[in-house]
Amino acid sequence: MQRKVEELKEEVKGLVMKYSQKNPLQKLELIDAIQRLGVSYHFEREINEVLEKIYSSYGIRDEEDDDLYTISLWFRLLREHGYYISCDVFNKFKDRDGEFKASLTFDVPAMLSLYEAAHLRMHGEEILDEAIVFTTTHLQLELSNMNSDLAGKVTFALNRSIRKNIPRSETRHYISFYPKENSHNKTLLKLAQLDFNVLQALHQKEVANLSRWWKNLDFKRKLPYARDRLVELYFWIYAIFFEPQYSLARELVTKVVAMVSIIDDTFDAHGTYEEIKLFTEAVIRWDISAKDVLPDYMKLIYQTILDTHSQLEEHIDKEGRSYGLAYAKQAMKELVQAYFEEVGWFHNKYTPRVEDYISNGEVSATYYALTTTSFLFMGEGIATEEAFIWASNKPKIIKAASLIGRLMNDIVSHKFEQKREHCASAVECCMEQHGVEEEEAYKMLHQEIENAWKDINQEFMKPTAVATSILERVLNLARMSDVTYKDGDSYTNPHLIKDTISLLLVDPIPIHEHLLP
Repeated sequence: MQRKVEELKEEVKGLVMKYSQKNPLQKLELIDAIQRLGVSYHFEREINEVLEKIYSSYGIRDEEDDDLYTISLWFRLLREHGYYISCDVFNKFKDRDGEFKASLTFDVPAMLSLYEAAHLRMHGEEILDEAIVFTTTHLQLELSNMNSDLAGKVTFALNRSIRKNIPRSETRHYISFYPKENSHNKTLLKLAQLDFNVLQALHQKEVANLSRWWKNLDFKRKLPYARDRLVELYFWIYAIFFEPQYSLARELVTKVVAMVSIIDDTFDAHGTYEEIKLFTEAVIRWDISAKDVLPDYMKLIYQTILDTHSQLEEHIDKEGRSYGLAYAKQAMKELVQAYFEEVGWFHNKYTPRVEDYISNGEVSATYYALTTTSFLFMGEGIATEEAFIWASNKPKIIKAASLIGRLMNDIVSHKFEQKREHCASAVECCMEQHGVEEEEAYKMLHQEIENAWKDINQEFMKPTAVATSILERVLNLARMSDVTYKDGDSYTNPHLIKDTISLLLVDPIPIHEHLLP
């Protein structure tokens, strides 16, 4: 199967270079398909070359001649790759009253294209804010008039736009939609199907390895209060980077985040205030002797944290990039301190101001620690020491992703958390500080989430502070928050995400060999 993948890759590479000489729409649709089908990691250089040429022609060719579908696709693809295109290109689709033209609503593919493009909006781009409302409203109204294939495609997009979906989920669903596209290419489709299954087999081996490690630790028996969510935790890391070169990274970072989950549950639902204080001090010291003062169950947790980071160190030492480990350890220390701060608020029956809660919550959301640890395996020339310094300074994009994770988690879990005695969440802090009811607090926090997405989009614009491949990992964390928390707390209640995990990690895509080109 791998040999067939290599053959198909060469054919698709030829298509990219061949199509780059043809009409712009054909180029754009091919690149969009390659990305959404999950195989763009094979053709990064070729795609970048084509998009650079397309961007270089911006202002030279006459975009006035392009329709809404084409303009929207062009706008989205270039912005996804960090090229700034003014949202003014959509002004021509408005009428004299400043409203989007009613005639647009009859063209569903164009409306869907605009809907997806508008999710690349940044601050101050009111026309894109209006575009999301306009397209969402009319696509919903038209659903009953669409054929089943188009209705399924639109329904999926309305639930989760391309910008907010994790790459593998977008791929799994788009593979089923793509054959019905007029512009579909059979060679590309077969490559996507085979590549998905090859990678899925690799991902399954990783889960099996991790399951053995987890079983040997015997935490389910030794720490029965903690949530047993290894597969869900792996799924988070898989969402950050699914590509084959990050196989070891997925296993090791999952081990780290598994320990983070244990610490979180220990602080939230088991440890006494004094025990938690001792544990926090031990993590800050980061020394094997520090565990001597801990209760036995915490000694086990502490020892496993040190052992896991020793594994990280062993592997990155081989690559000559040991400088990154100090940043990963510091991020873990800050995370545990943030957890302890929340325990202190509950212990003292204190409800902080929203600003203070969010400042601490951006750290307790775990994204700083996850991001920094993930960087350890990004490879030479990408995750440089400058990139670690950048991350340690908590840049806007990491703050934005962390805010999305913290607030989305709080909105769906705060009622349950308050029942089991927990510090005030962002919802309670907002209600108390602003004197509003729960529903109004939700609206205020959802607006903060949308603003954070605009920050992420802004940070992708060239020139970027670090490699785009690093920014994409942060973006994927924000996407995973949307997948995990949009329809409820699917980490605490894994049945909510069970079907998605099965679709991506368990069920291969059926392929009939006689249909292969």
